[in-house]
Amino acid sequence: MISKASIVDLSELHALTKSCAKHMIKNGIFQWNEKYPSKEVLQKDIELQQIWKLQVDSTIIGSIVLTETEDKEYKSVQWLTKNHKNLYIHRLAVHPKFQRKGYAQKLMNFAENYAKEYNFKSIRLDTFSQNKRNQLFYEKRDYTKLEVIYFPNQSEQPFYCYEKVINA
Repeated sequence: MISKASIVDLSELHALTKSCAKHMIKNGIFQWNEKYPSKEVLQKDIELQQIWKLQVDSTIIGSIVLTETEDKEYKSVQWLTKNHKNLYIHRLAVHPKFQRKGYAQKLMNFAENYAKEYNFKSIRLDTFSQNKRNQLFYEKRDYTKLEVIYFPNQSEQPFYCYEKVINA
């Protein structure tokens, strides 16, 4: 079940993202680290009511942030659509024990249906240049790879921006 996260979920969401970060690092993907995503970032997501949790039984196994706020790093990107009514995805996470079982697809289906329902023109996101699995994941879902951006607090390596037009 996918539902909005609340403050009581903070510790469990933080544990989820830490497990994902450790798993990525173990696999040579230095996208997330001990500083990101922080508990404070996740708390802000909850306060802004922009983080959704995926639960199986009573355990949070995944999460996704859906926001209309454009990060400053995105300002120079030449997007496919105009900067109006765009949905941004951040911090998509599925616990390593539950990966490769379709849960990331389920979260993305949720995001795309949300974008359609609320008449967003497109979905925009970024993924780490060294995370080939994520790039393929988005490309198979018809996201168009665009420009490179940098998040120096996360990595010296670039991130690729992607966009999918939802309601042209």
